[in-house]
Amino acid sequence: MNTEHWIAADQAHCWHPFTRQDDWVRGEPADPLVLVEGDGSWLVDSEGKRYIDGNASIWTNVHGHKHPLINQAIIDQLGKVAHTSYLGFANPRASELAERLCAMFPPKTLERVFFSDDGSTAVECALKMEIQYRIQTGQPERVHFIAFDQAYHGDTMGAASLGGVGEFFDQFRKFGFPVKHLGGLDDLEALDHEVIEKTAAVIIEPLIQGVNQIRPWPKGMLAKLRQWCDRHGVHLILDEVMTGFGRTGKMFACQHEEVIPDYLCLAKGLSGGYLPLAATMVRGEIYNAFLGGADKALYYGHSYTANQLGCAAGLASLRVFEQEQTLEQLPQKIEFLSEQLAKLADDEPLVYEVRQCGMIAGIELRGRDGQPFDKQWRIGEKVSVMAREYQVLTRPILDTLVVMPPLSISIDEIDILCSGLASAIRDYVGMHHEQDEVL
Repeated sequence: MNTEHWIAADQAHCWHPFTRQDDWVRGEPADPLVLVEGDGSWLVDSEGKRYIDGNASIWTNVHGHKHPLINQAIIDQLGKVAHTSYLGFANPRASELAERLCAMFPPKTLERVFFSDDGSTAVECALKMEIQYRIQTGQPERVHFIAFDQAYHGDTMGAASLGGVGEFFDQFRKFGFPVKHLGGLDDLEALDHEVIEKTAAVIIEPLIQGVNQIRPWPKGMLAKLRQWCDRHGVHLILDEVMTGFGRTGKMFACQHEEVIPDYLCLAKGLSGGYLPLAATMVRGEIYNAFLGGADKALYYGHSYTANQLGCAAGLASLRVFEQEQTLEQLPQKIEFLSEQLAKLADDEPLVYEVRQCGMIAGIELRGRDGQPFDKQWRIGEKVSVMAREYQVLTRPILDTLVVMPPLSISIDEIDILCSGLASAIRDYVGMHHEQDEVL
């Protein structure tokens, strides 16, 4: 087996997510990288080249690759059992992880944890719980949801119906939940009474939207949203699949504005980025509505719910947060990242705007006149490919370069990451300086 064989087999048989497969099999805009190893903030391809993992392996990795404590926890668990059914049985790792998660919030708030597989299923679970809760509490008319423009909440059918990105979700809307998409708090405040009376819950990515080209919400918005929900008897679902586990500088984004939701959806960093694992945390009063007999039970689940390996990795990740004081180390890294991104914005004329929230950042590229590039040019994708020459891997959202490394990244590695992106932008301009697209 070698690189050429792996790529040929991939192009002949594999189907990748969010990928133009006809371009992929032609090797456009670049031949696929075959990633075979990781160590800390670095990934290694099948040819032995090393790269900074600039988007934390699609926003999942927290403490770096091949972390000895997490590796050992998985090995130790493998020595016992890899997976057991959670339907009618318990397991020690799931019990311990649920206990740890609930202890991160005040008593009598988020008291219950429902485990699933990924961010989409964490959200899907919250939606089904909410609909059933409303029916079982005598509110069958409250089965509508409110989401926000350009939101992304996953790709299972229910979660997809909440998505605000038309290219991804328009063709599926009629198959999902009834949803009203709004631009922000002003639109929420202007809603008719009849709409509110039919609304079960509002869902939001707190502090910052991910797929909307890394776009922050105004400060204080989340606290005001919590207040609006309380006034109108509407539940609040927070999708912290991306923002959870330190990405914003605190363990959870909602802690910046001291907001506790009714549902908290977690995934990605829950296992440290090692294994598929998700959790939907729920307030006790919602859980209590499902008690009282078989007709009230939540008939929903997954074969790998509360997988013992995933839960072992999740527990180990939380231990790393404590032992390495991960959150305490972040302010210095966040400040340095801000400084490097500000310098990049000052020096590179194609950088229209830098948007940052903690260790999450987006570098939006536009023409010198401030106008967005034609989407067909795929500038962000081309610059990301060029960044590989400078030991940087990331994936853009349109023409926004995503910067979201593992939280364990060092100051020197942040410098390599930002310098590499700056060099790639300059190289692109140098290659196309006579073309209209960069004038």
